[in-house]
Order: sequence, then structure tokens, then C-alpha cells
Amino acid sequence: MENRAFIALGSNIGNRYDTIMSALKLLTENPKIKLVNYSSIYETDPIGYEEQDLFLNMVIEIQTVLSGIELLDFCLKTEFELGRKREIRWGPRSIDLDILTFNQENIETEKLTVPHPRMTERAFVMVPLVEINPDHHIPGVDKPLNVLLNELPDKEGVRIWKRKSGEGVFEPIES
Repeated sequence: MENRAFIALGSNIGNRYDTIMSALKLLTENPKIKLVNYSSIYETDPIGYEEQDLFLNMVIEIQTVLSGIELLDFCLKTEFELGRKREIRWGPRSIDLDILTFNQENIETEKLTVPHPRMTERAFVMVPLVEINPDHHIPGVDKPLNVLLNELPDKEGVRIWKRKSGEGVFEPIES
């Protein structure tokens, strides 16, 4: 598996946790995708369109033999299978899968832009990414991840919801 990618997962409709776990299962059942690492799950405030429920978000690291476009197509297929409807920009969604980085490539096509163009502006992406790989380098960005994260104003809108507590285990966070 020669390609390495980071993918953000998010959900704010229905049973958010089950939907994220279903997306993770569909991704990792693909024999061309291998899960390398994953973050804790965070509950986050909506951004952009704010009249909606809170999100659950996480980031995963994978290895794959798929190209960037093939991975995007599989992510879109997974979103469709899990009931994703694109009605309001930044609106409610059953599942959202965003490719954050793909190797150290800069990809700019009509369908796919990598690194994700707004990832460094979003604490709900940067917090879990820093958790699983604080040394990851975003192509075309000179600052380290922890510096980028510290510069974000909306970190308080990202709260740990289920802590990663070991191999394949999430531990509830006490309120």
C-alpha cells in the first residue's frame, strides 16, 4: 500500500456515532485501504451554517493503493450509501468524508483539491489531526501543525466526546 492519506469524518444527523463507525467500517472493509491510525472522537460546534445540531468529528490515517481520485470516488460512494444529501452548503449531513492530505501531493482538479483548502482554518480538523500525527507536514504550509492549531480562534468549539483508549476501543467521556 504505497499511498498515505488523512481523512476527516463528520456527522450531525441521526445517530452520529453509529454513522461514523459505519463509514469507518465501509472504508476499512475495502481491501485497497488499510487503517493506520485514528483519533479520538470530538463533539464540535457547526461552522458556517450554524442553525444545526452539533457534529461528531474524527480524523483517520490510511494507506491505500488507490489514487487520490479513486479514493475520493470511494469516499463519495460511502457517503451516498450512508444517506448523505447535499442540500445546504456546510449544512447538516449524515456523514462527511474529506481527504485532507494525500502523500505530500498538491492535487487540484475539478473534483479534488488536496491538501483540503480549509483544513488549517478548522479546529475540528486540526485538533484530531494533531492528536494522531503532530509531526505531519501539510504540503505548501510552512508552519508546524501545533503552531497552526494554536493560531485558531475556535478551539473551544471542539470538545473530546469519546477518547481513543487503545486498539479499536473508545472510552466515553464523563460529563
